[in-house]
Amino acid sequence: MVKTAFIYPGQGAQYIGMGRDAAERYPQAAEVFKAADAALGFDLSGLIFGGDEETLKTTENTQPALLTVCTALSAVLTAEGIYPDASAGLSIGEYSAYVLAGALSFADAVKTVRMRGRFMQEEVPAGAGGMAAIIGLDAQAVEECCREAPARAGDASLVVEPANYNCPGQIVISGHNKAVEAACALCKERGAKRAAPLAVSAPFHCGLLRGAGAKLGAELSKITFSPMKIPVAANVTARYVTDTKEAAELLERQVASPVRWEQCVETMLAGGIGRFVEIGPGKTLAGFVKKISADAEIINVSDAATLEEAIIRLKV
Repeated sequence: MVKTAFIYPGQGAQYIGMGRDAAERYPQAAEVFKAADAALGFDLSGLIFGGDEETLKTTENTQPALLTVCTALSAVLTAEGIYPDASAGLSIGEYSAYVLAGALSFADAVKTVRMRGRFMQEEVPAGAGGMAAIIGLDAQAVEECCREAPARAGDASLVVEPANYNCPGQIVISGHNKAVEAACALCKERGAKRAAPLAVSAPFHCGLLRGAGAKLGAELSKITFSPMKIPVAANVTARYVTDTKEAAELLERQVASPVRWEQCVETMLAGGIGRFVEIGPGKTLAGFVKKISADAEIINVSDAATLEEAIIRLKV
């Protein structure tokens, strides 16, 4: 019997209308959207289903929106008796994994990630930091370029670090704009196929956000975590987490630490996972998984139609 993991995407996958048809068709999904509105005290569902794109792209809205859609789609699968053997999520997606695992209540999670988005956005002045995707260069070379970049930029106090180890040949870097630009230039000199700036509002998952992590940690300390039903492969360590105290500590660290997605997938593969169900908008994680393991089975769940298909496949 093949083992299954549910995996959840990060920021950038969102779009207006995501999850709407699932909420219209499945009562379990609709209940999650209602619960989000009640927990947050405003019409998040209305924003997701028919708001404007710029408002949805604001980090403090994007994060609870993605969590809500991912949790709503998952609720339909679990109502059908479909449960995974493990879970993981990319950045904000990790919260969906912990909700699925039973460590966090959805109400606590959706309120926390809204604050998380606000803390992350406010930590670095607008326009001071950014991110870039480095394509076609190995991790060691990218790390070396990041270490050398502040000197190249003429200011040793600047920060640039790997932020996402997505899959072989794709690493995202994050930090001060000048340092990111210098690191991109160095990566190209070392043979990178591309070094492209990303359209993001802050330099996520680098040391510049440690203050945001501390603020988030204070909020997480107020939450009661519950025993976990399944393990979650954590972004920070790429190891399975089964202890809720460790989960809270890692969620605090995650804000300013690199997302080790490639290593998370390798951990799940080593543990016998052969099927990955990407739940949420887009197919970004499916692409990453395929580059990590060509043999892995991928199922996408992003709307009512793919939900129906997944239920049929996963019940076989």
